[in-house]
Amino acid sequence: MPAVPSEIPRSEYPRPQFTRSDWLSLNGWWEFEQDPRDEGRDQGWHHDRPLAQRILVPYPVESVLGGIGDRMASDVVWYRRAVAVPPGFSGRLRLHFGAVDWAADVWWNGQYLGHHEGGHTPFRFEVPAYALALRGTETEHELVLRAVDRRERAQPRGKQHWAPDSETIFYTRTTGIWQSVWLEPLPDTFIDAVRCTPTLSDGSVRWQITLGGPILAHLAVEVSVWDPDGELYGRLAIPVDGRELDATFTVDRADVRPWSPETPNLYAVRYRLWADGTVMDEVHSYLGFRHLAARDGRLFLNGQPYFLKMVLDQGYFPDGILTAPTADDLRRDVELTKALGFNGARKHQKLEDPQWLYWCDHLGLMAWGEAANAWEFTPQAVDRFTREWAEAVARDANHPALVAWVPINESWGVPDLAADPAQRAFVDALYALTKAWDPTRLVVSNDGWEHTGGDLATVHDYEGNPETLRDRYAQIESVIAFRPSGRALYAPGSQHRGEPVLVTEMGGLALAPATHAHDGHWGYTTLDSAADLLARYRGQVEALAASPLVQGFCYTQLTDVEQEVNGLLTDRRDPKVPLAALWQANQLGR
Repeated sequence: MPAVPSEIPRSEYPRPQFTRSDWLSLNGWWEFEQDPRDEGRDQGWHHDRPLAQRILVPYPVESVLGGIGDRMASDVVWYRRAVAVPPGFSGRLRLHFGAVDWAADVWWNGQYLGHHEGGHTPFRFEVPAYALALRGTETEHELVLRAVDRRERAQPRGKQHWAPDSETIFYTRTTGIWQSVWLEPLPDTFIDAVRCTPTLSDGSVRWQITLGGPILAHLAVEVSVWDPDGELYGRLAIPVDGRELDATFTVDRADVRPWSPETPNLYAVRYRLWADGTVMDEVHSYLGFRHLAARDGRLFLNGQPYFLKMVLDQGYFPDGILTAPTADDLRRDVELTKALGFNGARKHQKLEDPQWLYWCDHLGLMAWGEAANAWEFTPQAVDRFTREWAEAVARDANHPALVAWVPINESWGVPDLAADPAQRAFVDALYALTKAWDPTRLVVSNDGWEHTGGDLATVHDYEGNPETLRDRYAQIESVIAFRPSGRALYAPGSQHRGEPVLVTEMGGLALAPATHAHDGHWGYTTLDSAADLLARYRGQVEALAASPLVQGFCYTQLTDVEQEVNGLLTDRRDPKVPLAALWQANQLGR
């Protein structure tokens, strides 16, 4: 088994864009037990009942890092641990879960705290005072979680296979806790959430701040912003007249420094909640000024034409599956992506750990946020997906690196889109909802084919011959006529209206030795040597960059994942071709 990364694994603050100084990591060893007959709840496993095994949180059941490594885990699993609440944690106590796949029920000292559904989104519960007082001491408490992860195709699951074994484009599933768990003390009245919308053109920032707890007289929120050099950029005092605050300040500065992959300028932010001259709550964050627009068939970043060079990033790790072994591994993925010459990454069918977006913000890598899709269209699937997608957009909307949303990929979860008006209506609704939740970013209606509208015309094209790519993208008529995987580029009732064209899946090049080494290993195109791979990659990039229409591409993919071996890196992040050579090839992409 690989070595445990630290005494408390993943011990960094789990929410790096909204940080407080006081918190307690609950990662580490928990009691654990599988419940194949789903009898634990009836038998009272949630109250004073030891569990038979141990698991290292936040690594999932199927991972070797978690200490279980059971890729055939039952659909229902239980977790239990003792919690010593630090004596200095006064006021409210909030329990956070970064992500639990797929549904979770939580108890504290035998008292039920609540239920959450959605395998990629965070949730939290306040521990009530009566539950804190139930134990014999004030510092020792019992925390229990029951996780349910059915092998259902109507459950949003992304690349996690519903079958026992990985195959083709589907990988090992992740069950239970797979992101950090932590406790956080809060004052009686506190800053609960912040939505921050910077505007590059005038240096203004709109803040929508939600407070929690009782709204008392003489409260005010102070927002302070420092520029990338640490100089005070602006300060705003917002009187509290209700739970929801909405305020904008504009600093008359002509030297706003925009964020881009080339110059990832960030502004530090501090929020303070004041009551009669006393700071009740303090939160730290950051923001970036940038503007991505699609108009006249082109992409513009901060007012200048911009060509997107992205890589498809599945976010899988051999030892942790969906969970990166350490935060440094997430940073390293961003660094490697930039070293390969890419300016963006499309995180595929996964809402990634917030640490990854943090490094995209700080190191300069544009990100596309994508949902984990279901595989069937049912009323239950629609309800599940919509709720989880709303939580996903809310979680990540403040990250300057995130420039586009992708709710649906390749008609997954809407397999009869062309024939079923209800499925087309669902895709239309997701686009409209996403734009309503976040009008500042581009939204793709259905990435790859069967678009029902949207801000971009995205195509998945695994053509291996660069000359064929050059001919296909020479004019819009041949692009529209192309039928990727036998599907029309636009769904019935929809048509191209001048949106920028991007080839958002392409390449998929594998090396023959790796492909033939193990049964089931494959790539979209198999080549004999690293030199052949580099030459083919260069040819494909040159062909797309030569197009007067194409505004960017996304290469499949960053790393090998289990049986799919078309990564530029192995699953252990070793380059198959020298990084410098691939970086140079990507400079051909405008």
